[in-house]
Amino acid sequence: MRRWFSFAAVVAACCVLSVPAVQAQALEKPKLTIGVGGKPLFYYLPLTIAEQNGYFKAEGLDVEILDFPGGARALQALLGGSVDVVSGAYEHTITQQAKGQSIEALFLQGRYSAIVLGMSKAKAAAYKSPADLKGMKIGVTAPGSSTNMFVNVLLAKAGLKPDAVSIIGVGATAGAVAIMQRGEIDAMSNLDPVISQLEAGGDFVPVVDTRTAKGMQDVYGGAYAAGCIYVPTDFAKKYPNTAQAIVNAMMRALRFIQASTPDQIVAAVPASYYTDKALYKSALEKNLETFKHDGVIGMDASQNVYRDLKTFDPGVQSATIDLAKTVNMGFAQKAAQKYR
Repeated sequence: MRRWFSFAAVVAACCVLSVPAVQAQALEKPKLTIGVGGKPLFYYLPLTIAEQNGYFKAEGLDVEILDFPGGARALQALLGGSVDVVSGAYEHTITQQAKGQSIEALFLQGRYSAIVLGMSKAKAAAYKSPADLKGMKIGVTAPGSSTNMFVNVLLAKAGLKPDAVSIIGVGATAGAVAIMQRGEIDAMSNLDPVISQLEAGGDFVPVVDTRTAKGMQDVYGGAYAAGCIYVPTDFAKKYPNTAQAIVNAMMRALRFIQASTPDQIVAAVPASYYTDKALYKSALEKNLETFKHDGVIGMDASQNVYRDLKTFDPGVQSATIDLAKTVNMGFAQKAAQKYR
């Protein structure tokens, strides 16, 4: 009898010890809404793959993705409380800290900004430097978005302020292509597949292209952080298991892209993302280099983004920014170990 009681005590103790371990894996917030500005863009390809391949569901998450005309709109939705998470530009974590809003990146989707500035052949022939942009009407996904900030960085390199050009929000769909083709704007700052569709038309020429290592070096001079998953700082503190589940799903998507052929990747995205499958595949191949990383934002990348924002953003210039508070890479590091 004494042996039985001893055994029962051991079992009870094990049960008590095991409960926290089981609870530690429970998702605090399994139902989520993710905002994104231009979901079909390659800038956010890992998000689409995570959704289409069922990686969110595999992590126990019920995710609804809301698509907005641009990243700035997705950010507004997060600040307004209508989405829980954003798939957006890392730059916003810095600009918002300057405004007293605490948001942090949990996962890096792309290491290249992959933004292209282009214009008609006639205008491109006369383009020599960003100084030539002065007075132009330039289309971006949305005012305040990463495509807008890209234009601002280029203008700053020429000693020009953001108001040296007129910024027009055109979105990230076929509508943006049509606006450019109709000549309603002088230049376009956008991403693939929008850019490749314009190139295929024959009268659109990239004059600045950060889809390549050379373009990234020319514009940013080194490491960079582009598309990411970001959340309010309190989110990861309040829902750590949920945050890990989100990052796990995104890491699986990143690994899928890295291990798959272009054909396999194209097969994984919705057919609604393209009208010409061969053109879409060609555009994808121009962007695959951006996904060759481990999902972690390094401090050098953060510093380069911060440096460029300071060249044109008065709010960032006058604020004291703690870059360490714009990233929380523990979840990505853990996921990278799990999914090699």
